[in-house]
Amino acid sequence: MTTTTETRPAVSDERPGLIHATPVRHPWRWVAIAVIVVLALMFLNMLIFNPAFNWPFVLQAMIQSPVIEGFWKGTILVTILAMIFGVTLGVILAVMRLSDNPILRGVSWLYTWFFRAIPRYVLLVIMGQLGLLFAEGIALGVPFDWKFIEWFGLSGDWRIGPFDANAIFVGLAGGVIGLAASEAAYMAEIARAGILSVDRGQMEAAQALGMSRGKAMRRIVLPQAMRVIVPPTGNETIAMLKDTSLLIGIPVGTELFFQLQAIGNRTFQIFPILVAATIYYLIASSVLMVGQAYLERRFGRGFGAAVSAEKDEAAKGLAIGAAK
Repeated sequence: MTTTTETRPAVSDERPGLIHATPVRHPWRWVAIAVIVVLALMFLNMLIFNPAFNWPFVLQAMIQSPVIEGFWKGTILVTILAMIFGVTLGVILAVMRLSDNPILRGVSWLYTWFFRAIPRYVLLVIMGQLGLLFAEGIALGVPFDWKFIEWFGLSGDWRIGPFDANAIFVGLAGGVIGLAASEAAYMAEIARAGILSVDRGQMEAAQALGMSRGKAMRRIVLPQAMRVIVPPTGNETIAMLKDTSLLIGIPVGTELFFQLQAIGNRTFQIFPILVAATIYYLIASSVLMVGQAYLERRFGRGFGAAVSAEKDEAAKGLAIGAAK
């Protein structure tokens, strides 16, 4: 018999040497950087040396008393009030939409459908004209004439009021009502999506512990839903800040853009006025973005990339410990 001996290559116990890797070259990256730098310098040159900006006039217009008053009243105050009422009503509408009661679901859907379909500028123009519908004022109570009530053996006017419709629907109050009514329709969908993102078992567990449905919604479901609700709500707040410029449709005179436009029409300096308005909106929006980022971190604790990073660090620590 012939025995065949198979020869195998010797296995070296030595560790392999260092790998001399050559990094991938990105020549077009430097081309893109050069193009961006040139464009940035061109833009900076235009901002500084183009006489159309007229920076002294821009700064002078920004510090006028009517402009500052319009900024904090018509822009900041209206934004805050409209968002408070809009978010509150939106959450109520979202809970109604998720209710088992078909009437509540129908009312919520009808409200959302109506106010999402109307542009905000058109809605504000309508708000400014509602005084025509209530020429005798707005009265709250039984919507019948007192003679009709007498048919049932009753007497008197079963209504409270009337209130002046022009005082309600014109001015800053009308702007807040119109913007809040529109915002509530969008916040209803945002809040509904946030509530649906919470596992249904959370509500069932809370009710099993003896909580009512309303208490479980306030203390268990909504705090968890905030992680989903906060980012789009921040975007809606920034959009509301910008939409205050639409208050001219009512019209509202105590508003930033209205006051700046008035200065531009008097002085025929239209473009510098637009630059001044842009700077105001940029500053206010930047502050809101910082607040939004803070709220997102606060309500996002325990979720997302931060948790993944912590898990990765923990896994690395365990691997190092096992290697030692």
